[in-house]
Amino acid sequence: MILVTGATGTIGSDVVRQLAARGEKVRALTQDPARASFPAGVEAVRGDFLDEPSVTAALDGVTAAFIVGVFGPEDGGRDVRLVRLAEEAGVRRIVKLSAIGTGDPAFGVFGTWHLPGEEALRATGVRWTVLRPTSFASNTLSWAPAVRAGEAVANMTGDGRQGVVDPRDVSAVAVAALTDDRHAGRTYTLTGPSALSVPDQVAVLEEVLGRPVGVTESTPEETRERLVAAGMGAEALEPVLHSIEFARRDGNALVTADVAEALGRGARSYREWAEDHREAFA
Repeated sequence: MILVTGATGTIGSDVVRQLAARGEKVRALTQDPARASFPAGVEAVRGDFLDEPSVTAALDGVTAAFIVGVFGPEDGGRDVRLVRLAEEAGVRRIVKLSAIGTGDPAFGVFGTWHLPGEEALRATGVRWTVLRPTSFASNTLSWAPAVRAGEAVANMTGDGRQGVVDPRDVSAVAVAALTDDRHAGRTYTLTGPSALSVPDQVAVLEEVLGRPVGVTESTPEETRERLVAAGMGAEALEPVLHSIEFARRDGNALVTADVAEALGRGARSYREWAEDHREAFA
């Protein structure tokens, strides 16, 4: 039995789908199973990281687990407790979704948010794998309302490039690590095949859609206002603003071959993702 936490999220939901398609026994942890939709045969169970008995019950009989903690200052040690509970339940293989730059001082506080969970995982006796994806291609879905309305995309990172990764590749690496011991003890930094700026991505969208999209530069104050308006808490705001400025300075332009190493094929490009999600912007 493989437990997937964060089972309704961007990565978790696709991990569930891919595992089910392979015929694996899957248990999906979610706060509200009645509102979740999973493939046939997937066992949906209620669980909340703040409710240890519910997590312990979900871990019963589980041999492998995909863990997605609460990212940011709101974590409150939940990631570490989840690792502990999984080990105590006898889980033999754990794959943790982390983030690029974890443990790197250049990333500032942002780079510390997943560190306790990673360190707790490495200290266990289980077979572990850590996934550190960079910026998801799917993040640009936030542009869709503006693009559909014929408005320019707000650019918070200037000409700073990032190795934008297709989340489907992240999910595929997670599935590989959950089902094959060859990935044990590995920390994969997952990126796409090239580093792209926001203007680069917009240019791809323009070609895919066959019409102009455009970019408008966002000042630091406008970026702050957007994040606050989106509901970002005060504790997370400054670290996120630092990470945006870091990306603006090309600090997150790393491109790796880890997707290819893990999957035996090249990483999908942003163009492939955009073509497959064209209707969201059309």
